[in-house]
Amino acid sequence: MTPQELEAYLHQRIPLSLAMQVSVVEASMDHVLLRAPLAPNINHQNTVFGGSAASLATLAAWGLLHLRLAAEDFRSNLVVQRSNIAYEKAMAGEFMAKASAPSAEVWKSFIAMLQRKGRARISATAVLLYDGQEAGRLDGDFVALRVGAA
Repeated sequence: MTPQELEAYLHQRIPLSLAMQVSVVEASMDHVLLRAPLAPNINHQNTVFGGSAASLATLAAWGLLHLRLAAEDFRSNLVVQRSNIAYEKAMAGEFMAKASAPSAEVWKSFIAMLQRKGRARISATAVLLYDGQEAGRLDGDFVALRVGAA
């Protein structure tokens, strides 16, 4: 899946991403990097609204897992089960979120459970970036349910 294909999928299936003007900068099996401008995500302090930051980070982590599942031809519904976000600095302009792939061992275990049980959970992390520095971090658990699984 190319960055353009992932971006089109997000905009079509998750309309909030379109309203936030999310763009996919990079999309590979190793990481997904998303970007959003300040204007549609601004708060009363002229910085990024916390909900927008959390959404971008969630979209990056979800997008990476979605991309990896699609590459393995898994038809599944992927949802966030739990997330925790820490904000470390205010972002007063364009901001980004980068999710990196889990270890090969973690991914292999996740896929094995999904194949065996039709349901599997995996943890994922996305880092918020502003002005070249880390501005926050999302840690989340995502659940994949194989389509057609009982």
